[in-house]
Amino acid sequence: MFRTLRILIKKEFLQIFRNKAILAIIFVMPVIQLVILPLAASYEIKNIKIAVVDHDKSTFSRELIREITASSYFEIINYGESYSQAYQEVENDKVDLILEIPNNFEKNLVRENNEKVLLAINAINGTKAGLSASYLSQILQNYNQQIQVKIAPETESVKITSGLEIVPKFWFNDNYNYRLSLVPGILAFLITLISSYLTALNIVQEKEIGTIEQINVSPITKTDFILGKLIPFWLLAMLAFTIGLLVTIFVYGIQMQGSFLLLYGFVAVYLVVILGIGLLVSVYSETQQQAMFVVFFFMMIFVLMSGLFTPVESMTDWARYIAYANPVTYGVEAIRLIMLKNSGFKDLLLHFGVISFFAIVFNSWAVLRYRKTN
Repeated sequence: MFRTLRILIKKEFLQIFRNKAILAIIFVMPVIQLVILPLAASYEIKNIKIAVVDHDKSTFSRELIREITASSYFEIINYGESYSQAYQEVENDKVDLILEIPNNFEKNLVRENNEKVLLAINAINGTKAGLSASYLSQILQNYNQQIQVKIAPETESVKITSGLEIVPKFWFNDNYNYRLSLVPGILAFLITLISSYLTALNIVQEKEIGTIEQINVSPITKTDFILGKLIPFWLLAMLAFTIGLLVTIFVYGIQMQGSFLLLYGFVAVYLVVILGIGLLVSVYSETQQQAMFVVFFFMMIFVLMSGLFTPVESMTDWARYIAYANPVTYGVEAIRLIMLKNSGFKDLLLHFGVISFFAIVFNSWAVLRYRKTN
């Protein structure tokens, strides 16, 4: 058995190293994507286009507009007194939100210490709309505090000596750096994508070039055949993960908080799951094109519902059930926990248990589904 398996693994490595495109996918693509994606993807939104409808044109309204333009988030595209004209700019996708300052804005602030402004937000992009409203609300709140001090200077000392001061503390990410959580997740995403695609195309390639028939009439067992396909790509995927981890540490300066041994132990089991999914797809597929579309379909669902970009807890109930049945969810979360939180093996027992279960199911399914004729 081991002699046969060794010959099959050697044959796979020879076949892989003859294909320069596969080598580029395994070694070059993770580095390029891991360097580019976190730099391009950002949870900050800047250059938000705003239209200001100023019915008051007072000193206070001009100061408010200066506060908005002084930030690096907003760019005033339209300024005037016509709300309908500003709304037309929104319809033409030239403006993201409208700030309407009412008549007697300054008078009501000074005399009644109370006034309202209207924010009309284009919510086609929900994330952008929410962040835009949050940014502008913070600017308005700061401006309101400045106005209160200007109207009643004695409140400045009261504010300092009384009340509650909120001092936020971000555990495991002191500076609230979004890349700190994004990069380990993208690292999990890359090894998932690479290993699933390469293994899915492997057996299908044997079918298309006709060598599968020679293997089918040979005395090679189904288990040896599947292991011969699995082990080479598992080793190459571990190497690709190592390269990505080095980029994570030395390019982004993310310090490894947990155990390297635990991290590699989890990734080793996790890759068995992903490779098993790829092998299962290749067993069912007849052409490489068919295998690519099937893997693309499942991987898009797995990645988007893994908690990489949006928290699983914020999903609806039915979506959370899908996320918890998704192996990529446990892969992304475990890698983050080990790298950023220094979680131990006991903290990851659930992750190891679920991933091991998936590994047994998918690989057993691939072995049983593969039909070998003698």
